[in-house]
Amino acid sequence: MISFTVNGQPQSVDVAADTPILWVLRDALHLTGTRFGCGMALCGACTVHMDGNPIRSCSTPVSMAEGKAITTIEAMQDDAIGQRVQQAWMDEAVAQCGYCQSGQIMSAVALLKSNPNPSDAEIDSMMSGNICRCGTYNRIRDAIHRAAETPVAQGDDSLFTEVRV
Repeated sequence: MISFTVNGQPQSVDVAADTPILWVLRDALHLTGTRFGCGMALCGACTVHMDGNPIRSCSTPVSMAEGKAITTIEAMQDDAIGQRVQQAWMDEAVAQCGYCQSGQIMSAVALLKSNPNPSDAEIDSMMSGNICRCGTYNRIRDAIHRAAETPVAQGDDSLFTEVRV
């Protein structure tokens, strides 16, 4: 058994230690918001956070999650920065086909938690590992800036959480 936390809930799974986290999330835990894209950690569609850091779940074995906290797109509705990023995504009409968007959003949230006011270059650098076949990169950048400019709710200091990228 491998034990870890997913979206704040303790989980234990009986799977092979080398099973990618992506398949544990989707098949064992039925959290299907995280997408399979390339299977080689090149496209970013499978991005989740492990202990607050963005990882590619398609190539990270579940054994690496033992005792750690995994956060998926499903938890972004309860995260202050996640809410702001999702609202900015809608305001900027970022999604076209939408397939890559859960990974894009997870990377954007990690960026804003580590850097609350990123420059264009910093956004481009962080987001460069996330591929959008529809080419909405300018809207993604605009949405990240919009989310960064959204006032932080009183008592919400989650924007200043340290994230190692």
